[in-house]
This record gives sequence, C-alpha cells and structure tokens, in this order.
Amino acid sequence: MNLPADFERYARQIRYAPFGEQGQQQLAAARALVCGCGALGSVIANTLVRSGLGHVRLVDRDFLELNNLQRQVLYDEQDVAEGLPKAIAAANKLRKINSQVTVEPIVTDVDYKNIEELTDGIDVIVDGTDNFETRMLLNDVSHKRGIPWIYGGCLGAEGQTMTIVPGETACLRCLMNDTPPPGTTPTCDTAGILAAIVNVIASLQANEAIKIASGNASAISRTLTIIDIWENRVRQVSLEGLRASGQCPACNGVEYPWLAGQRSSHSAILCGRNAVQLSPPERASLSLPQLADKLSAVGRVTKNRYLVRASVDDYVLTLFADGRAIISGTDDVATARTVYAKYVGN
Repeated sequence: MNLPADFERYARQIRYAPFGEQGQQQLAAARALVCGCGALGSVIANTLVRSGLGHVRLVDRDFLELNNLQRQVLYDEQDVAEGLPKAIAAANKLRKINSQVTVEPIVTDVDYKNIEELTDGIDVIVDGTDNFETRMLLNDVSHKRGIPWIYGGCLGAEGQTMTIVPGETACLRCLMNDTPPPGTTPTCDTAGILAAIVNVIASLQANEAIKIASGNASAISRTLTIIDIWENRVRQVSLEGLRASGQCPACNGVEYPWLAGQRSSHSAILCGRNAVQLSPPERASLSLPQLADKLSAVGRVTKNRYLVRASVDDYVLTLFADGRAIISGTDDVATARTVYAKYVGN
C-alpha cells in the first residue's frame, strides 16, 4: 500500500477497507467541535487528533484539579500544579501527539450567546459536557444549522450515547422534552464514576464522529446505546418511533428555546466539585492583574495568563478574563453569589 508521506501514520486505519484512503482524505479536511475537555472530552479529543481529523476545536470552561486525573486521560500532575484550564492543557498535549492536526483551544462557557460562533465551519459536534442544559443547547443549534452531533453521558458504571443527524434520526429532545429538575438525578459526587465507562462511551462517540467526518455517515448507529460495565450489560434502544411520531418541536423546527436564551441560567453547580460557576449576563472583559492585586489584600493569590485564584476564608475563587467565576467550597448558588459580591464586587 503506497500512501502519501503525511498519511503514513494512519496506515493501520486506512487498511480497514470500509474506511480506506478516501475516508482519511475526507477526515483530514473535516472540522469538529468538542464541547467539554473533561472525562469524555479528553478521550474524544485524543482519539480524533490521533486519527487525523483536520481541525479540532476544544471548548471548556474549567481548570484542572487532582481528582480529574482518575479519568481524564490527557492530563498529568504538572498540569494540575500549574492550574491550567483544561482546554489549554489538552491542546498542549495534543499538539505534541499530532502536529498535522490544527488544535484550537477556547476557554469559555458554552452558552446561547456564543454557540453559533463556536459552530461556524464545523462538520460534527461531540458532547463532552456534564449537564443537560448545554446538551439541549447543542441539540437546538444542531437542528438550526444542520450539524450532526453525538450525545454521551456517564455515571457510576453506566454510560449512554446516541448520534443525532438532523432530518434523519431522533434527537435528544425526542428522548426527553425537558431537562431534569435540579436535585432529581444522581451526580458524580453522589454516585461516583468509574474511569473505564468513560473510555467506552467516549470511544463510541469518537468513532461516530469519525464516521460522519470521513464521509461514512451511513454507518452511524441509529439507536440509544446503554452500557453497564459492572453488570456487563449492553442495551440498544430503537428511537425510530419517537421521530416518526412527529411530536418533537426541535425536529419540526418549531422552537429552539435553549438557543434563544429562554432556558439559560447564569449559574451552574459543578458536578462532583462542591463548587458553583457564576457567569455574567453579558460577556465581560476583566483585568486579571488588577484582580490579583485586589484579592492579594484578603487572601493567598496564584495566577497565570488564563486565570486568577484566591483562597479566602473557607472558599477558593477562580476568576477568568471573560467574567466567569468558579466559587469552590459551596454548592449553594446564593452563598456563591454572596462570596463573589463580598470579595470581587457586583
């Protein structure tokens, strides 16, 4: 098999007949958005970049902590010590893995104000998030812009995934018309999570994205796949009846409430973190050096070019240049807002 020099590293996947050199060429020209660079997202991004998907845009709102290393495969203890945002640490690793791929890290929260810009020029969206509000937003923008996306979620020893192609398959809103009410579902904090299920589900997601990006969308899964690695169970649930019912507002193009900002919030309790993220109603631009000087008068401050972190009383405030703050030490939104107002201002 005579391959172009820049395809030599992909020889083993090109040898797989249904994929072939044509699939590799299309993959190299494709662009993917990976939303979230945590457990699922780090495995997804690693697989896409090693496979040669041409442009991978990584978006994540968070920074690294020690307990991430149990299941988030791109990071190490040095990344944690440096306090790097996940998107930046991921990009640093991925560029060393495959210099042929353009890796574009963006440190921000995905919301209705920026999701259309983030999906500009994108061929496939892959879900590495940890909340249903963002997933519903991805579902909305997928339908509005005609971009396929792959949902995935894990908890405990169980995970599930489904591939959504607007106009062809059932979507997340076919499956669940609304997000679960707060406090009604388990979290990583209460139920825990095994690293192995993350790798299984993220690998399925990445493979579905590769099918789409390489021109092999006809091979995608059209079921909801549910896997329990502790009980050794695999279930595949057909969703064709849901789509055929014609009741889904997203599939019918009737309404996109998450994309319109009608269902968005400006705060989020972070899964398994005892922390709350606060976001300004509008995008802001904060001076991190000025914040560091201000907070150094009340607590211990560390900083890098991406964030400022201050340990004050029983809380840790992490502040980003786009105006967001993560308040660690509480999972109560009202308390987090009080802490922010006290030390940073309104």
